[in-house]
Amino acid sequence: DATAHAAILGVALALATDLPFYLGTLAVVLAMGLGVSALTGRGRAADTVLGVLAHSALAFGLIAVSFLPGVRTDLSAYLFGDVLAVTLTDVVWVWAGALAVLALLLWRWQALLTATVDEALAQASGIDPRREGLLLTLALALVVAVAVKIVGALLIAALLIIPAAAARGPARSPEAMAALAVLAGAFSVLGGLWLSLRLDTPAGPSIVAAAAAIFALSLIPRRSG
Repeated sequence: DATAHAAILGVALALATDLPFYLGTLAVVLAMGLGVSALTGRGRAADTVLGVLAHSALAFGLIAVSFLPGVRTDLSAYLFGDVLAVTLTDVVWVWAGALAVLALLLWRWQALLTATVDEALAQASGIDPRREGLLLTLALALVVAVAVKIVGALLIAALLIIPAAAARGPARSPEAMAALAVLAGAFSVLGGLWLSLRLDTPAGPSIVAAAAAIFALSLIPRRSG
């Protein structure tokens, strides 16, 4: 939530300084992720740090955007996404971000997995958990920056969490869970866009609603078993 909400502040920075949209958003989102990593674990509860930074970033972002002329009417597109506003340049950025994150995961998968599951085990294996955490923060920042126009800053966190939660039940390994989460995310996007076209509903919320439906379906086998 903290990194996703920081995207609005990144939008304001990009619009105010004439930076490319994705560079401004990526810079602020990455700074937020690094801030969360730095503040967590220093006598402060992680939930407290995330709650303070997430809502503060959203508040400052909305305030900053309100000072920019001609932006207020378009704010809903950044909050909830607008697939109709996506241009060819946006598609290129999305593909570039996706390939970069995929390359990072393939390169550091085992180290990232070990550091995420058990920091003590990672250190015993010669893996620096802090370094892997920074790499994971970079990957998250890339995903948020390229997805904000499509899904919206308020719903990115849901699209990151729900497909993974849906994949957790049927998966028998971390690799299987990752693959199933990708499939769940893809079907969420396709189903949400179809729902948006048929019912004339906003694309971002429709995608998240489709993801929620997939998650609900994933609960059925576990309940019956």
